[in-house]
Amino acid sequence: MRSTPFPRSGEPISQLGFGTMGFAGWFGDQEESDWIDSLLYALDRGVSFIDTARAYGHSERIVGKALRQWSGQRPFVATKIESLAGPRGWGTPVAPELTYPPGHVRASALRSLQELAVDRIDLVQLHIWWPTWGVTGYWMDELQQLKDEGLVRHVGISIPDHRSDMALPLVENGLIDSVQTIINIFDPLALDNLLPACRKHDVAVIARCVLDEGGLTGTLTEDTVFAEDDYRNRYFDEIVPRAVYLEKVDALRQYVPAHAGSLAALALKFVVQSPGVTTAISSMHVKEFCEENIAALNEPPLPAEVFDRLRFKHRFIKNFNETKIFAEQ
Repeated sequence: MRSTPFPRSGEPISQLGFGTMGFAGWFGDQEESDWIDSLLYALDRGVSFIDTARAYGHSERIVGKALRQWSGQRPFVATKIESLAGPRGWGTPVAPELTYPPGHVRASALRSLQELAVDRIDLVQLHIWWPTWGVTGYWMDELQQLKDEGLVRHVGISIPDHRSDMALPLVENGLIDSVQTIINIFDPLALDNLLPACRKHDVAVIARCVLDEGGLTGTLTEDTVFAEDDYRNRYFDEIVPRAVYLEKVDALRQYVPAHAGSLAALALKFVVQSPGVTTAISSMHVKEFCEENIAALNEPPLPAEVFDRLRFKHRFIKNFNETKIFAEQ
């Protein structure tokens, strides 16, 4: 497993990160023991970055349980402060007092420490942040206080939707150590402005939605049906017709197998090769997903001309929050 240095500390971070949103059961239910086995499998094969959140059901507790069973080198563990703003806070700016009332950042982090059963968290991120808040405030003071007390090593933010440029003022402010944002073949906009700024200011970039919620794996078909409680239900149908989405995916098949073993491998390789990406997280709650993702990163990198073609010729910008959030209001 190849690694990159976490900018502010220099420690090696695996280019592939273990995303634990699946531990919440949002992609279908499983036995908790299967989730733990999948995480241990990934750790045993060199994955050293785990991303979880207070909002992901019992994810933190499950990660903590797995870590107690793990006898190897301790991985880098990142979690997120729970937002209290409700669904609308993911699609439009809301007041920080509604999202993180005074004292909530600290309380949420302390609960994470308890659930993870660790004495210090490597990275605590605000699960949402909006530029309307500015770059300082009581919420930032609470984050910095956690660092000062040694309860947290690094602090950062997760951008709630596809507008990655909105984090530029906070990156340039110098108070955060990382930004988590959407990056994939269909939406590479963060490469234009955010990633260069993060490289300049030694801010880590955690890429998420690298497989576009599974759409870039090539497994989605016209006949695929998701359960009513599945996170992806309505995801691929209400922004654009599914046939249009599948047409965009089919246009990527020209690169397989010449440059990648699968569409999923192509998507993963594109993100990890993006200059400035520290790690790319993917939901790996299923052991088979771990095997496929790890195998993808063992493939040769994409030729520069193929990377550029993917970056500039296959953009398909969508804001799924229009369905995921606003349709429910």
